[in-house]
Amino acid sequence: MELVAGSYEQVLFGFTVHREPATSGDRETWTPVADFTHHAHTASLSAVAANARFVVTGSKDETIHIYDMKKKIEHGALVHHSGTITCLKFYGSRHLVSGAEDGLICVWDARKWECLKSIKAHKGHVTFLSIHPSGKLALSVGTDKTLRTWNLIEGRSAFIKNIKQNAHIVEWSPSGEKYIVVVLNKVDVYQLDTAAVSGTITNGKRISAVTFLSDSVLAVAGDEEVVRFFDCDSLVCLCEFKAHENRVKDIFSFEIPHHHVLVTASNDGFIKMWTLKQDKKEPPSLLCEANTGARLTCLGVWFDRTTDEKASLPPATEPSPVNKEQPKKIKKESGDMIQEEETPGPKSKKSGLTGDSKEPTKGTSPVPAKKRKRTGVLEKKKKKKM
Repeated sequence: MELVAGSYEQVLFGFTVHREPATSGDRETWTPVADFTHHAHTASLSAVAANARFVVTGSKDETIHIYDMKKKIEHGALVHHSGTITCLKFYGSRHLVSGAEDGLICVWDARKWECLKSIKAHKGHVTFLSIHPSGKLALSVGTDKTLRTWNLIEGRSAFIKNIKQNAHIVEWSPSGEKYIVVVLNKVDVYQLDTAAVSGTITNGKRISAVTFLSDSVLAVAGDEEVVRFFDCDSLVCLCEFKAHENRVKDIFSFEIPHHHVLVTASNDGFIKMWTLKQDKKEPPSLLCEANTGARLTCLGVWFDRTTDEKASLPPATEPSPVNKEQPKKIKKESGDMIQEEETPGPKSKKSGLTGDSKEPTKGTSPVPAKKRKRTGVLEKKKKKKM
């Protein structure tokens, strides 16, 4: 497996994790070894995501860069957005979903790197998005103080909920039966069946990252050195531990046979891997750490399926697009939940957000690394003329 982390210094760091089997009386040892550093972006990195083949990074330079982890080369860049890339999420091996400060959510074919769908999702910035484990729904939050539900099969907005504040994180639980919305230092826990808040978790400082450790336990990191585990049902803090010497910027968790692992990245420059105890009231134990010497902003883990044991992540079932046009309708419901007006798409072939489209959106195919700078200049010149 490979740890990948982006930084304020515009550099992407890669560390290969070597696992040595346990000797008599000792536990298995994990050692991160520096694999690569790559300086492709012209501004700080803001998001990173990985699937079985690629790692993608988003930046304040408005571009998404693609790295082929099998060949260890840069694969190209996507230049569709005009604003900081705020979130990147892979779904399965075929699709990447991106959100940015231009208010757009884009769905990409992760093989041909064509834009299948570009949606004006929020009136302000898109601050975060999360894809339901089934692949049929997605949630997004933005600076227009709304939480939006997206039907990924039909490629349309399903609901808009006015949450009266600007949320900066939204995340589905592993089962998809609940989701959380983060505003400043508070986490609202929603139940899917009622779409209502079942409780609120309060953290000490503004929250920077969250990850579900199980369907009921949430790890929370904020603008401090501490990571806390909360029970989403009782809303109590199960445990807290000092993870870093500076604020924790991103966290990620995964399960492989015999290990449930939490990875943390901080402004102190360290990436750390922790092994979780079965009882989440007990603080985790440090497995290993790597010092990048940079101020880290985002974190991901790439699994080489040919050498790693398969991580037990939720299985991805590729949804099939619905071709029939839906009738235009407006329906208001009680409270803050509104079903958005559905507008018919163009008369040409319609595809769902995760459906295949033979006609890519203009100007969205990947840009080779050598042409990246030239393309960026041309894009800016076009914008000035407009």
